[in-house]
Amino acid sequence: MSSGSSNGNGYSAEIKFLVNEATGIRVREWVRARMDADPHGGGPHADEYRVSTLYLDTEARDVFHRRGSYGRSKYRVRRYGDEPRVFLERKLRTASRLAKRRTHISLETLPLLTTAGLHPADSASGVSDPLTVWFRRRVSLRRLEPVCRVSYRRTARLAETEAGRARLTIDDSLTASTANAFSLDGPGPAALLVGHMILELKYRGTMPAVFRELADTFALTPGRASKYRVAVEALGIARVEPDDGPSYPLHA
Repeated sequence: MSSGSSNGNGYSAEIKFLVNEATGIRVREWVRARMDADPHGGGPHADEYRVSTLYLDTEARDVFHRRGSYGRSKYRVRRYGDEPRVFLERKLRTASRLAKRRTHISLETLPLLTTAGLHPADSASGVSDPLTVWFRRRVSLRRLEPVCRVSYRRTARLAETEAGRARLTIDDSLTASTANAFSLDGPGPAALLVGHMILELKYRGTMPAVFRELADTFALTPGRASKYRVAVEALGIARVEPDDGPSYPLHA
């Protein structure tokens, strides 16, 4: 098994939009003419790949309802395309910074994680690698468990700015299924946000000129968004409470 760790991506801003399919297609064409392709992408434009994510939450669905500190962090397992490894991730949002910490392990060792302290049955498998301790410990202390899987196609483009690299992604063809184990396999998926795409901008410092031009060109208005919350609602796992706010602000 190969594993590694990363502490934070350094982005200070993350802005999301939900746009209809026609607008998403036009945005994709627009950014392909102005931004570089993600070096890990494939397809005819070398900027696409598949993402599969396993989301964790408490039995009371505290993450879904954004209760207390659960509203500022998400713990998840993510796989890119057909890679033989997966990433154990924590996404943390504070008032001034968005940070991601993650460690990768081999796909075949993922089922050895458990919610009972997250100690693998086979210590020789590599899941007990010290680099995974932070994830296993936090998931155990926060009483998190697998809830659902979400999969989608992602288009990713990059731009270099004075403050560092800026990143734009467009996600479409979303599907979801329920989950009760550390596995990215599951029953037949349910389609999510049919006819829409998710546009996301990440950058450091002030908003890059290319993003300002994009927002002006397509008259985009940002809003709060969560793939996890819309999947939980669609699958009937939990329902939004009056104080929760909408899972996605729909933008035409």
